[in-house]
Amino acid sequence: MKKNVATIRDVAAAAGVSTATVSKFVNGAQRFSPAVEATITEVIARLGYRSNPLAASMITGRTKSIGLSVLDVSNPHFTSIVKGANRVALAHGYTLLLVDTEENPGRERPLLEALSRRVDGMIVFSRMLETEMDWMTELGKPLVFFGRLNRLEIPWVISDDHRGAYMLTRHLVSLGHKRIAYLGFPPSRRDEERLGGIRECLAAHGLELENHHGSAPTAAEGERMCSSIMLGSQHPDALICYNDLIALGFMKAAQSLGFKLPEDISVAGFDNIQYGLYTSPALTTVDLQSERMGAAAMEKLIATIEGKTPATTTVIEPQLILRGSTIKRS
Repeated sequence: MKKNVATIRDVAAAAGVSTATVSKFVNGAQRFSPAVEATITEVIARLGYRSNPLAASMITGRTKSIGLSVLDVSNPHFTSIVKGANRVALAHGYTLLLVDTEENPGRERPLLEALSRRVDGMIVFSRMLETEMDWMTELGKPLVFFGRLNRLEIPWVISDDHRGAYMLTRHLVSLGHKRIAYLGFPPSRRDEERLGGIRECLAAHGLELENHHGSAPTAAEGERMCSSIMLGSQHPDALICYNDLIALGFMKAAQSLGFKLPEDISVAGFDNIQYGLYTSPALTTVDLQSERMGAAAMEKLIATIEGKTPATTTVIEPQLILRGSTIKRS
């Protein structure tokens, strides 16, 4: 015979208090006298009552859920960010709700508006221009943004892309590379910072940059762009790619065209995704600490939700990972 599940009314009746008192006690919305709290606690334990999270959110106005919007969940960089954010959320008793905008700027606003109604706060990746983002601040929820902001008063977390790009370029120059190219992704805010670091380093060494624009931050785009970069009158002797996915696609296509890597061209990327370890040659990359970025953003948002005032900006230092896809030029 199925046992009846205790309701909040059962607890209130047995404890001799109102259902509102039980709700406020269970959800931490109000403190009562030690005697009342002890009685409610004893009755809850005896009846085996469990609170309803949906009902709790109606009482407290808190869902204990946090929204995270990423640009492409199939990109391992974003997967690592989700992992770091989720670890911190769980440790603080929050549930993570994920939205994937699939690199489609037109989907961002409706998805984020819908998400905002179900969460206590949001962590956001966006391709939108900052001048187009005022509506985010009007959603009425605490926000943390991935990427540098200059106008909006939203806390943000970034990796130091400029520094990482400078470090990588300096390494290639130290290996003797003279014809260095960049295969970028201009729609990304991070692209501008990476390009700035590369140009600054090359200018300091009296070298010019060969700049190419990709239309997507994917392996397929790196593969597609390879022939136009490699089959001209003189191909570069080193290529820096916007991310590891583009670099891996480029490397596959270059080898299919008959080029030897890294003998004919050194290749490097950003993000330090795990697949870069298993290519041949293994990929030199800039580790932008993706998982740590996710954790830092979540910590900042939870602190804001709980009424604290965390630092507005968090900058995470990059690390250069040297592998076999870059080689010294004689």
